[in-house]
Parts: sequence; C-alpha cells; structure tokens
Amino acid sequence: MKILGINALNHDAGICLIDSDNGKILFAAHSERYSGIKNDSNLNKEMFDDMENYITKTGRGGIDKVVYFENPYTKKLRQFMAGQYREVFSRKNLPQYHLDSVLGKGRYTIDEYVDHHLSHASSTYFTSPYTESAVVCIDAIGEFDTITIWYAHGSELEKRWSQTYPNSLGLWYSAMTQRLGLKPQEDEYILMGMAAWGKPNKKLQEELRLSFFREGDDVRLSKNLHRGCLDWDSDVMPDDGSEQWKFDIAHNVQVICEEEILKIFNKLPDLVPETTNVCYSGGVALNCVANSLVVQQYPKLWILPNPGDCGSSLGCAAYVGGVHLDFMDKAAFLGYDIKGDYPVKEVLGELLKGNLVGVANGRAEYGPRALGNRSLLADPRGKDIKQKMNEIKNRQEFRPFAPSVLEEHANDIFDMPTRKSEFMQHVAPCKYPDKYPAICHIDNTSRVQTVSRKDNPGYYKLIKEFYKKTGCPMVLNTSLNIKGQPIVNDEKHAKDFTDKYGVKVFTGKK
Repeated sequence: MKILGINALNHDAGICLIDSDNGKILFAAHSERYSGIKNDSNLNKEMFDDMENYITKTGRGGIDKVVYFENPYTKKLRQFMAGQYREVFSRKNLPQYHLDSVLGKGRYTIDEYVDHHLSHASSTYFTSPYTESAVVCIDAIGEFDTITIWYAHGSELEKRWSQTYPNSLGLWYSAMTQRLGLKPQEDEYILMGMAAWGKPNKKLQEELRLSFFREGDDVRLSKNLHRGCLDWDSDVMPDDGSEQWKFDIAHNVQVICEEEILKIFNKLPDLVPETTNVCYSGGVALNCVANSLVVQQYPKLWILPNPGDCGSSLGCAAYVGGVHLDFMDKAAFLGYDIKGDYPVKEVLGELLKGNLVGVANGRAEYGPRALGNRSLLADPRGKDIKQKMNEIKNRQEFRPFAPSVLEEHANDIFDMPTRKSEFMQHVAPCKYPDKYPAICHIDNTSRVQTVSRKDNPGYYKLIKEFYKKTGCPMVLNTSLNIKGQPIVNDEKHAKDFTDKYGVKVFTGKK
C-alpha cells in the first residue's frame, strides 16, 4: 500500500510517500525547496507534481491512502482554550481546505489524521534500526503535548508520559531566540551557535530559572511563552545592546536547555525499563550540542535527520503503515533528483585551487542540513576560507561551519561522542584546531558529518581523492544557500546560484 503523509500549516510543510508493502520510502521533500520561501508552511503544487512524475516514471502506481500529521480539531480545541479565536474559526487552517486550494478540489482527500507527537515518535522509531525502543519527543507544541515519552515495540507505540501546553521547553527556547532579536521557530540554531561565544554565569542561570521555570523535575513554566517574551530583561545582566550581552544570554540559555533535556532523558530507566534503545524526535532534537551530551549517556541513540515538523510527514505515513522503513537504503536523499554522475573531477579541481565550489547532484536531502548532494564546499585548512564563505552566504561571524570527514578518519581528528555522525547531529572537539581553522568553532568543536562509501558513494569518492592529493581526509561542508533562503533544489536553482554569487555549482553529467 502506498501511503502519502502530509505536513502543512504550521511551519516547514512537506510530504512523504512510502510503500508499506516493502518498507520503502519513495519520495520525501520540503515545500520550501520548491517555493523558495524559507520554512514555508504552505504546500506546493510543483512538489506534488514532482512526486507524481517520480511514481509514474518508476512504475509504482497510484496512492492508496492520504494521512495528515496532526489532528486539526484537537488543535482548534487548544486554540479555543488559549483564546486564539481567529485561528479557531478560520477554515484556511483546515488541512483539507488548504490541500484543495493548492491542488484543486478532489485531487487528494485526507483519509486519516495522526496526532502531532505520535507522528514525531513514529518518524524516528520506524526509521530506526530497532524493533523495540524508548522514544523521546521534545518540541514547541503539538495539539496539547510538548514533551512525550513512549515505549515502542513491533508496530505499536504506547505513550508512557507527557508534558502539555503551555509547559514547553521548545517554546521557552524559541522565546529566548526572539528576545535576542532572532526569528523564533527558525533561528534557534543561531542561538545555539552564539552560545559558544558567551560566558557561564551561575547567577544569570538562577535568574533565568526564577523568571521562567517552576521548581520540580518536570518542565513547568511560570508563564505562557507562546507569543514570546520581548519584555524580559535581566537584573543580573541588563541589556546594554552589545553582542557580548547576547552571547552571554545565549550561553546560559543553552546550558539550561541541556540540563532540562538530560532530566527528561533520565526518566527513561523508570518509564521504559524494557529497553536501552532510544529514539529521539521533535524540533529540539536539532540541538546537536545537547545531542552530544545525550548520546554519551544513551549510546544506543537514533535521531532521524529530519526530526522537526517536516519529518512528521514521514511519521504519520509510517504509523498508518505500521511498518519499519528501509531508511538507510537511501539515507536522507529522498527529494528532487538531479541526475548524472557525481562531479568528482570538477569539484576536486576547484577545491585544489582554493576556491569555494558548489555541488548539486542526485536526490535532495530530506532535512535541514546539506549532506553532500546540495552543498557548498571548501578546503578546511585555509585561514581565510571562513571569511570568504561568510561573505558569500551573508552569515554572521559567530556561526560555525561543519566538516565532512571520511568515517574511517573521524576519530583521528575529532574526539567523537559516537562512532558515526552521518547526519551532522553531534558536535565533537577537534584535536588539531590550528590545522583546520575553517571548521572549528570558537570553542574548538565541530558539527561533524562522517561519510562512508555506503552512505554516499560519489561524495565519499570526492573526499577520498581530496585526501590523496592533500593528506586532509575532509572538506568544509555548508548548505548550498544564502542566509534566509532555502537550500538549492534543482538545476535552475543551481544555475541561478552561480550567476548571482559567482560560485561554480556542478551538477554532474547525465
């Protein structure tokens, strides 16, 4: 049975098509890659057309069932209780109405709704290597749930514990993102990067806790932060408008976030004693600094590379199908396909010249991070590379870049918290920061992507050839986009990037 999962009207709209009969993911993509609107909450007709063309070309037939990643009626109940009457009485935020408005009435009819956190839990569990696992989901908000813990076994998921709105670690982190002048529900990763530039302050941490948290082992907030907290100011460290003030606030916010995440995970031995396997999902699972602490305590940790709301399109489809998906067969490469051989020779030539170079080849990554198929690459040894990259991407100086390293050499260069990090989900201290300045953050850590021949043969070959020529077994890898814009999706977008920014982007030969 072919099942189409849909996520929309929240943020990061997307779709995922699975074949539950053989456990295959056929197609998965983000709306933003097609519309050009970052974190687009609306569905996109071109994305559906692309999915349908793929089905036709591969002879896989039609779609049997359409499912949606949350229950809109339960969500409206929460909105009513919160006094959000405009949202309650608007039909524009009804999934079927939106689907009809984008595609035309009757093209697809939603057959089933799956609760938001159940979709999150299913997305990570049904793509994991486990048939029995504890599952942790932490995000801003679903219908009511904000944090959930599950026991998953076979095709069943049993909720063992939950925290509900407005008590939300994700909402608090987003509110602090907003307070620092960033965009909530989008720029949280920037706050995470800023944190390394700040200084620890125990008094500030105490003040933050007194300002926002109630005492106890659970995440309980003293105020509803759904609309942010722009009016908050610190008595310990009053806002002086400086960058350092922002860095210090970010650092101590990140420390508290890490402590709260670990408290949640430390409930697992009591709540899910049946297993030591752990799956993790929800937008907070994108915090790779915190993930590196979690995996040290829970080494059997699995995180889907698209753990936010967009990945829930996969989760709701997987739940209805009740089947484990062969995720590692295609890893995260599930979107639009730029056909042709991986342009190893062309990209290598530019890297050896010391140039920045783009690659857009194969299927687009299903997730927020470029993993070699839609990437902007450079030699990680150059001291001026970071500045050049920031100028092209219009990025702040304090934001880090990631290395893609041959899996067999990862532990030679980094103190890895886990053997593999194929989806850039963890940070690791670099043993030689002076040797590789372009990929080291201010604290000498790197958000590492390990690359094996199995994960991505073309990308692996490129890095291997670069290693043979230079003795350096890695490249700097950042997403092929400009700040505030989605990652390049297709051949036209790749050409536009070259024309506008003067960076060669190679797509490979058909």
